Amino acid sequence: MISLKTPKDLEMLKRSGKILAAVMHKVKKIVQPGITTLDIDRLSEELICKAKAIPAFKGYNGFPATACISVNEEIVHGIPGPRVILEGDIVSIDLGVNYQGYFSDMAVTLAVGKIDEDKKKLIQATSQALDLGIKQARVGNNLSDISHSIQSFSQAQGFSVVRQFVGHGIGKALHEEPEIPNFGPPHLGPLLKSGMVLAIEPMINLGDWECYVLDNGWTAVTKDGAPSAHFEHTVAITEKGPVILTE
Repeated sequence: MISLKTPKDLEMLKRSGKILAAVMHKVKKIVQPGITTLDIDRLSEELICKAKAIPAFKGYNGFPATACISVNEEIVHGIPGPRVILEGDIVSIDLGVNYQGYFSDMAVTLAVGKIDEDKKKLIQATSQALDLGIKQARVGNNLSDISHSIQSFSQAQGFSVVRQFVGHGIGKALHEEPEIPNFGPPHLGPLLKSGMVLAIEPMINLGDWECYVLDNGWTAVTKDGAPSAHFEHTVAITEKGPVILTE
């Protein structure tokens, strides 16, 4: 059963999302050639804790860090470490916050210095796919209307949609029902109702959609080595339309 949030829940989730958005805004500013993925992780943790919140990912199912940082062909769940970020890389940062028991989740993909045109178009298309998915998060639509809008747009731009990893419900736990694929036909799945809160997160590849997980048990990479981009917002469904909580 998909839980509906009360007005108090939504207010607390809004606070959680506001903290996360402020943290991400500051973290994005340090991404430049020469820093390490561990530098990004340390700043993320410092800022979340300073805001009197808890890093939602650290320790979750054994994940060892605050941020998931995925570079180039890495899709999601990259583990921060000594890797140095270089000019021309694209870097996906995925962060989660637990504020007084209320969770928010957000991801962005950033260009490091000058990147090639293919990577630029990939980032733009993935960001647009998220926007289109959010527009479908309306009372009376079906869950798969979100999925279909993301897939149809991304494929029309010449990109492929990751199938092994999906979005999810969110609220008093980091991952709640329902799962939200970024692919599939429209008009299927649960009806969307006011009070649902969803983490919508397209993961789009420049090459083929297939991927595999590295030996560290976490980091997913594209099978063909092509770059991947990832954007995510936590979104509340209301009678007046979707409200982005991590903006």
